[in-house]
Amino acid sequence: MKKLPNITAKIYPATLLISLLLCWYLITKIELVPSFMLPSPGDVLMAFIGSFPELMYHAKISLTEAFVGLGISIVLAFLIALIMDRFEVLYKAMHPVLVVTQTIPTVAIAPLLVLWLGYDMAPKITLVVLACFFPMTIALLGGLRSSDPDALNLMRAMGAKQWQIYKYIKLPSSLPGFFAGLRISVSYSIVGAVIAEWLGGNSGLGVYMTRVRKSYAFDKMFAVIFLIIILSLILMKCVELLEKKTMPWAQVDQEQESNF
Repeated sequence: MKKLPNITAKIYPATLLISLLLCWYLITKIELVPSFMLPSPGDVLMAFIGSFPELMYHAKISLTEAFVGLGISIVLAFLIALIMDRFEVLYKAMHPVLVVTQTIPTVAIAPLLVLWLGYDMAPKITLVVLACFFPMTIALLGGLRSSDPDALNLMRAMGAKQWQIYKYIKLPSSLPGFFAGLRISVSYSIVGAVIAEWLGGNSGLGVYMTRVRKSYAFDKMFAVIFLIIILSLILMKCVELLEKKTMPWAQVDQEQESNF
């Protein structure tokens, strides 16, 4: 009986997705929009299958840029969040600056990065880092600063050192926020890599998308879009599985709440 709510919850998004695909098919079927502007779902599927080896080659490049940038972002997020939590002066100085950096459009930064760093992977990875580290940093910082004050006072009263307080209280309490930020960041990593590739390079999904757009092969362009969506969903699912492995106690709490 516990599986019934989970199955029911999946029916609604599946129904909406099928409805959208059906509307898309009907629009192309009655030629409400010219086929060269909006290819049918069948055309997109055939383009995806026909160009699958080429898509996988370019996807490998984009995923490499995304993973490297995401890894650097995770390290930076932990370092910056820990420093800002440990030193109140740095928190007051750095927090507004971090917020301001997120108001700058990534599309505006990308040409400058290409100009400064060239057309290799460096500007793509840098843009991924800029897009990804902020959600994780803010989420981690919120978790660190919202730790149970009673538990912190108890640890201090028992003579715990600062690293012990972080190990047993602050870091475990910040993990839910971290994984929430990581879910956002993994989708940003793919998008950031593709945006950077639009502006220059020899390979990657963004480069491939630019080429097929210039040749008016919109069915292949839609195929790239769907591939990016699939990759983002897979990465988000991997984060969800990692969260369950890292935080088994959270899963137990959810099961107990569902029983009530």
